[in-house]
Amino acid sequence: MANHRNRHTVETPHRIVIVGGGAAGLELATRLGNGVGKDCLADVVLVDRNSAHFWKPLLHEVAAGQIDASSHQIEYAAHAKWNHYRFERGGLQSIDRARREIIVDETNDTDGNTLLHRRSISYDTLVLALGSVTNFFSVPGAEDYALTLETVEQAESFRRRLLSSLLRAGHAQQASPQSGNAPVCVTVIGAGATGVELAASLRSLAEMLRDYHLPSLDPLTDIRIRLLEGANRVLPALPQQISSRAHDVLTSLGVEVLTETRVRSVRTDAVVVGDDRALSSDLTIWAAGVEGPPVLKTLGDLRLNRLGQVAVDRMLQVDPSSGIFAMGDCAACPAREDDTLVPPRAQAAWQQAVYLNDAITSRLKQRPIPLFAYRDQGTLISFGRAGAAGALMSELLRRPLIIDGWLAASCYKHLYRRHIMGLTGIRRTAMYWASQWLRERVRPTVKLN
Repeated sequence: MANHRNRHTVETPHRIVIVGGGAAGLELATRLGNGVGKDCLADVVLVDRNSAHFWKPLLHEVAAGQIDASSHQIEYAAHAKWNHYRFERGGLQSIDRARREIIVDETNDTDGNTLLHRRSISYDTLVLALGSVTNFFSVPGAEDYALTLETVEQAESFRRRLLSSLLRAGHAQQASPQSGNAPVCVTVIGAGATGVELAASLRSLAEMLRDYHLPSLDPLTDIRIRLLEGANRVLPALPQQISSRAHDVLTSLGVEVLTETRVRSVRTDAVVVGDDRALSSDLTIWAAGVEGPPVLKTLGDLRLNRLGQVAVDRMLQVDPSSGIFAMGDCAACPAREDDTLVPPRAQAAWQQAVYLNDAITSRLKQRPIPLFAYRDQGTLISFGRAGAAGALMSELLRRPLIIDGWLAASCYKHLYRRHIMGLTGIRRTAMYWASQWLRERVRPTVKLN
């Protein structure tokens, strides 16, 4: 890794710019800020178009009304002050590699008024941590009519639409019990981790609505949840034992699971599958795959793979002399010596953030830097009230350790706790969980508005 500037003074320290404040970007900014930033060895800047961070693996719980997103967000400006870095709000527009600058779009408020004008930010080291967007695989109508779970706003939009549909169905049933009203049909496309967790959570939402708000609502007959998967089983990337467990849980919850079912098109009121059947659908949500964000295709000389991810080496560099790195879902990084790529998972983003913190710090202190090696620690799947299941992996184990029940549920919760602790420290994490405990006891367990 070559240094762009040979010398840096206290007045003009080495500037590290991180674009994207997701699981990878915010973790890296926190570690660098409390390391080289606090020691005045570098100026650390985090750039993100949003004002707050939310952990994406929890979006399905927001969509199902199980958590209030506002109580789980971390404000970038406050977090920057506490952790010795600087926050700049805005979206990445372009990179000037010759001048070592990025151009940040102007930022507008909800009324369309300009808050921050278009501006440039210089860098010595640039880290792209832009995450991913939904891959619709060119399926006709999917982008127009299917909802996605990329942001808090999208998850909240889905929750409000589903809540309105269920309220109308419940009141119609209450007004005319013998009329046999049609159920609200929700179709989830893609039975990976997000799709399975969302389908399970939606059934819990209907049950909680009945308990709190609509005693006439029957969770099994008034909402029809359908999960579509093109492979021959749900969770096709995970061991067969976990896939079978997930299938059993979903069917026990009344979720209609259709495997080996390819989606041909999506309409406003239906999903058309491979044999030209039109499956009625009041709400359709797409959870079938991800790709790199579109802005990467506009940056010119970055090498992208077929999924639009930035190709990097095993030091997460775009190329050795550029000073540009990429990590997380937006990066196509070799996992080890072979051509296998690091999967787009939260644990991979965390491992890359830890690695880049050490690598950039070593670079500034002119120490040798090892190659990145991804270590698969396993996968955990939450079924909401029905528990969790997963596989733990370690270099000490010859095969995945399958876990279920309370142990799997505890490990699943631990992942988020570790994320929060890494970002806020032990003291603030303790206060955070105490406030969540109190919040759960003074509010309903489902968001009703």
